[in-house]
Amino acid sequence: MTWLLVLLPGFLAGLVQGLTGFGAAIIMMIFLPQLFAMGTSAGVAGLIMVASVVTMVWRYRAHIQIKRIIIPFLIYASVAAWSVHLGQVLDIQLLRHLLGGLLLALAIYFLVNRRADNQRYPWWLAGAFMIISGFFNGLFGIGGPLMALYFLSLADTTADYLANLQTFFMIDVVYITTVRVLNGIITANTIPLILIGMVGAICGTVLATRILPHVPMVAVKRLIYIFIGLAGVYYLFF
Repeated sequence: MTWLLVLLPGFLAGLVQGLTGFGAAIIMMIFLPQLFAMGTSAGVAGLIMVASVVTMVWRYRAHIQIKRIIIPFLIYASVAAWSVHLGQVLDIQLLRHLLGGLLLALAIYFLVNRRADNQRYPWWLAGAFMIISGFFNGLFGIGGPLMALYFLSLADTTADYLANLQTFFMIDVVYITTVRVLNGIITANTIPLILIGMVGAICGTVLATRILPHVPMVAVKRLIYIFIGLAGVYYLFF
């Protein structure tokens, strides 16, 4: 039955990732800590997400803008590499609550303020998003929500948003997985479950890509904000 705890969450994760551009790791981190330690769970979730991310990068490859990705990634990745080592010394539950409160507050702000989703962020706020996202990615494998807001603010279409965000995630997974392997967090005995999860993730993503072309950009934005809020509630109370 262990494989079901990976396959079904993988499918749900791929579906959510395909519809909102992020959230695969959030879904899987609800289930994976029942099988692995927190650090290993984050690494396994990241590798399962590769299947969904690569599928979407290929689909939206014509809309990729590398110049929008490089600097955010360098900031994000440098913080993530540092925070990978902090899971054993920090109060993880407190950090989860802080992240949950932040995500819930942002979701409420964007859902209430109709003008907010059309604005570009000042450099200091965008930089804060990158630093916070990198920090929580290193700890939990969850850096998507704030980076989703950042790339959403730059996008004119759903395809632009998904192409750049998924390319960012693809580069990140390669980088942060290398860090985790070198630190012994990810080992060969996790590979079978990772492959099972990937099967589910691909199926979920393919289904999402069939649905998404029929959904307008405004509705996609609202869906993203709602999911960010739900993620915040999860980290605050569970």
